[in-house]
Amino acid sequence: MPPTASLAPLLRELDHLDLVSAGPQLQQLSHDQFAFSPLLSDQLRDCCADVVVRARSTEEVVAVAAACHRHGVPLTPRGAGTGNYGQCVPLQGGVVLDTSAMGAVRQLDTSNGVLTAEPGCRLLELDRQLQPEGWALRLAPSTWRTASLGGFIAGGSSGVGSLRFGLLRDPGNLLGLEVVTLEPQPRVLQLGPDACRGLNHAYGTNGIFTAVTVPLAPWQNWQELVISCPDQATALALAEQLTASALDLDGLTYLEAALMERMPPLPGLAMPAAPSLLLIAAPAAIGVIRELAAACGASCIFERPQWPPTGLLLRELCWNHTTLQLRLQDPAFTYQLLLLPDPVGPVLDALSGRWPGWLHWHLERVRQGGRPRWVGFALFPWAGAQQLQDLMAAARSLGCLVFNAHALTVEDGGLGVVDADQVAAKQANDPDGLMNPGKLRGWLELQQR
Repeated sequence: MPPTASLAPLLRELDHLDLVSAGPQLQQLSHDQFAFSPLLSDQLRDCCADVVVRARSTEEVVAVAAACHRHGVPLTPRGAGTGNYGQCVPLQGGVVLDTSAMGAVRQLDTSNGVLTAEPGCRLLELDRQLQPEGWALRLAPSTWRTASLGGFIAGGSSGVGSLRFGLLRDPGNLLGLEVVTLEPQPRVLQLGPDACRGLNHAYGTNGIFTAVTVPLAPWQNWQELVISCPDQATALALAEQLTASALDLDGLTYLEAALMERMPPLPGLAMPAAPSLLLIAAPAAIGVIRELAAACGASCIFERPQWPPTGLLLRELCWNHTTLQLRLQDPAFTYQLLLLPDPVGPVLDALSGRWPGWLHWHLERVRQGGRPRWVGFALFPWAGAQQLQDLMAAARSLGCLVFNAHALTVEDGGLGVVDADQVAAKQANDPDGLMNPGKLRGWLELQQR
């Protein structure tokens, strides 16, 4: 689709930059992985930018922001496009600003373990640079190979490492941002930890990231383990015992038998049709894990180092990669994301009992509010919007917090409430509401008052 006539002055102003204004790449760079949700697929399938600008520097970002404001054109920032909620999909056309070419490491403080890097840095490549220095990223999604640092901060929420360091928005996981505003004369802001909170996980609705500062963790020679368990109750009890022990674990996943046997095989391992735990553990923890597993009738059936990362990685059977692996076999499958109450067993039994054979359980152990909790991925073949609503209502009645994977806005895909800090940041940094419009419900509600 050619750009609209009203964009012609903008395009003339930006013609010295790297532009994509036609062809399949325009559509590709206007989308992410929203196809995981049938509802979002219907809403977003036809959304497309009028032009994609691939910025290479903060100066180019400032030029794009100034031009978009001058001509009243919406601007939607984009990372690697690995998100599942339509975070980077332009609802009103205009410009998609692709920052994936901004891949410089600005500063690495090896004494204190602090990294400042540009938003296009791929997470795995960052870890490749950090490992010889004895450091590693704290948090990363299962799309570790391809996700970008800026996209993860703007659109992510948790991942591998969340068992140790909590959720992405927890204080301490983001130390600073360099942000470009969308104003007549865009400002380049240097934000500290407190000021960052309103831009963390805000889908790029209230600031364009040009650099990100995060704390690091000491590099650890993590081991990948698979533990096969006799039944679900044993697996869940063992997982809770492991995360209550003095063991260094970077990730712990539970997959029910019907999911485990449908996962692609790890090297030398035929996936068992048994409830299983997938662990990323420190070498010193292995002996204790084996003993605790054996004591409850479980057994460790797979072990290898995570580094160097080659072939299929254990984390690529975890988090939203589990859904991806299942959808590769049957695209009818989708998911809903829940923060589960304790004890978790009765909740799983109640929901599975209401829809026998329809729901399948994949759980991730995280640290939330300072203590280990279960995040649940309820996987199911799509049965319509009403059944999804029934599932969410039933889950809430059992004490679950629903992070709706089929919602478009920041708030409805998260805690469901308006974050005043996010709205205030948008008022300050994007006063005309041109940045990723339609994604921040708090801003939309403010305009309707």
